[in-house]
Amino acid sequence: MEALRAVQILNPSGEITMPRPDHPRVLCVANQKGGVGKTTTTVNLAVALALHGNRVLVVDLDPQGNASTGLNVPHHAGVPDVYDCLIDNVPLSEVAQAVEGIPNLWCVPATIDLAGAEIELVSVVARESRLARAIAAHPEQFDYVFIDCPPSLGLLTVNALCAAQEVLIPIQCEYYALEGLNQLINNINLVRQHLNPTLDVSTILLTMYDRRTRLADAVEQDVRNHFGTKVLNAVIPRNVRVSEAPSYGQSVMTYDPGSRGATSYFEAALEIAMRGVNTGGTA
Repeated sequence: MEALRAVQILNPSGEITMPRPDHPRVLCVANQKGGVGKTTTTVNLAVALALHGNRVLVVDLDPQGNASTGLNVPHHAGVPDVYDCLIDNVPLSEVAQAVEGIPNLWCVPATIDLAGAEIELVSVVARESRLARAIAAHPEQFDYVFIDCPPSLGLLTVNALCAAQEVLIPIQCEYYALEGLNQLINNINLVRQHLNPTLDVSTILLTMYDRRTRLADAVEQDVRNHFGTKVLNAVIPRNVRVSEAPSYGQSVMTYDPGSRGATSYFEAALEIAMRGVNTGGTA
């Protein structure tokens, strides 16, 4: 069974495809709470969609550069990165790097320079829409653009919310998960009112689910009652393979494609792809 799952996920023949949306979907992966699986979710969903026939771009907007690490993209000081796009108007196409071993996947890395961008953007004209303009100006079309946000609600996250049409919120199945979520939803509503009227919280993904605890079950019920159909049926379990993969510069999809973590992210990616098609491009 594990070998069968691995072949399905790695898709070496290219036969298994996930439906492509009829127009590019830009998803901002946001939650101001740290450690909920934002970067892990971004990397694994992007790889799953790219392995199954979609053209995907990952924009790493977190100064820690964890998404760049997870995709094994160089992001040491001196590497052209998303900072250059935001501050110096360098085209995104000059900064995006092809991800090794994954066709159809590109990554715009983040270096430590990005830590200063939050302050430098304050005095820049049209500071909230710098990223949106950079993505719109890219000459090639992508099926999916995933923006990995920092765990805060500063100008970088606002840039991501202005550039996106959809917000994907990973929620950890823990007691504090729903605390702070109200603040995030309020900020998304503010951005919708003043800067980006098309923004929609389209997808909620439950992460770090431990089926042995009643607490995880209670959090899941709370989230499903509150957000209804926005919550994906696929739930990401606590899985050691998911945690190990980044230390090898890989996603769990390529590190251990037969694992429960890889299967869960594959199912989540498939669900996101199907929702996009069923509703004419926006989930």
